[in-house]
Amino acid sequence: MIDEIKKRLSQITNPVSGKSFEVEQRWQHISMQEDKLVLEYNRDGISPTEKRLVEQEIIKTLSDLVGVDNIMVKTVSSQSQDVFKALDKVTPAPSSTKEASAPAQLKVGHGTIDKKKPVPGVGKIIAIGSGKGGVGKSTFTSNLALTLAQQGHKVGVIDADIYGPSLPMIFGKRNEKPRSNSEKKIIPIEAYGIKFMSFGFFINEEDPVIWRGPMLGGVLNQFLFDVDWNGLDYLLIDLPPGTGDIQLSMIQNAQVDGAIIISTPQDIALLDAKKGAEMFKKLNLPIIGMVENMSSFVCGDCGKEHFIFGHGGVHKAVEQLEIPFLGKIPLEMELRTGSDQGVPYMTQESLKDRAVWSSFLEIGKKVDDFFNPTVDKPKAGLFSKILGLNK
Repeated sequence: MIDEIKKRLSQITNPVSGKSFEVEQRWQHISMQEDKLVLEYNRDGISPTEKRLVEQEIIKTLSDLVGVDNIMVKTVSSQSQDVFKALDKVTPAPSSTKEASAPAQLKVGHGTIDKKKPVPGVGKIIAIGSGKGGVGKSTFTSNLALTLAQQGHKVGVIDADIYGPSLPMIFGKRNEKPRSNSEKKIIPIEAYGIKFMSFGFFINEEDPVIWRGPMLGGVLNQFLFDVDWNGLDYLLIDLPPGTGDIQLSMIQNAQVDGAIIISTPQDIALLDAKKGAEMFKKLNLPIIGMVENMSSFVCGDCGKEHFIFGHGGVHKAVEQLEIPFLGKIPLEMELRTGSDQGVPYMTQESLKDRAVWSSFLEIGKKVDDFFNPTVDKPKAGLFSKILGLNK
């Protein structure tokens, strides 16, 4: 069947030039992966409107051979100006051990589903999800990364919320543009010792992203495998809300080692958080635990603790789900202002005695212990001391 497919695809034409893809040597990859037909072509000079015409022609040509739902089209381009206009004015990225050679480019197209594989140069990958938006997940992720870094680890973060990327703002790098090195790997942006990558670097902040799920999965796949993450102990993935395409693409393609669920105490947030936890369970992804964010607020004037979003809900949820409780993070004004101003909470030494700082230290230690459990030595008794044991 593949020979017949290739024969038909040789007649696909470029709507700009009128010449066939075969003549212009645009086909990069044509293969069957189980029951999926995976196609990849070079789309240089083809606008988004013309691209839709090409893909309509592909489906029309092959629909009697391969079901429409089983055709996956992927495009590559060395000239992605029509999609990433923000790359036109590129400023140099921070220095890297490998020389930066060109602006980084994303392969805009449908991602493929491969076998799970580790991300080169990364020790452990942690997915951080909520099931619901507005629970402070990105602020949590960035500050957890900084906490793990303070504990002596090399940490990176992927901002996987393609529709609403926020890490460039949180880390104070809104005007940065990634470069690629001599090996065609994207060099991650670095701030406060954390390496991170976000779709926010490739678009203007005002531009909406109007993409379907498979294309988003393709971008995330590139953030995992086409970025130079070498030397990391932990790579945190800040997932978007929900339990859809991006989450599935990540877990199906990458060897993710554990997941953290974030929720506020209120019932409506817990309802979605439980769905997120069940999704991770069904995909056989170990759950490190659940965090209760925005657990309470202590009034600076009266000193009274207020439970704005309810009380005790996350504790009940972890009991029902039979997963660990990692800790609770109260509300503090500096947690919000730090994210808005590009100076995350855990970079501000003046806050060390605050409740939020202590919470992050506790949660960071539990996360690290999940992968690197510490066994306390028994206290030395009289005979142990005599025999010189337990030293």
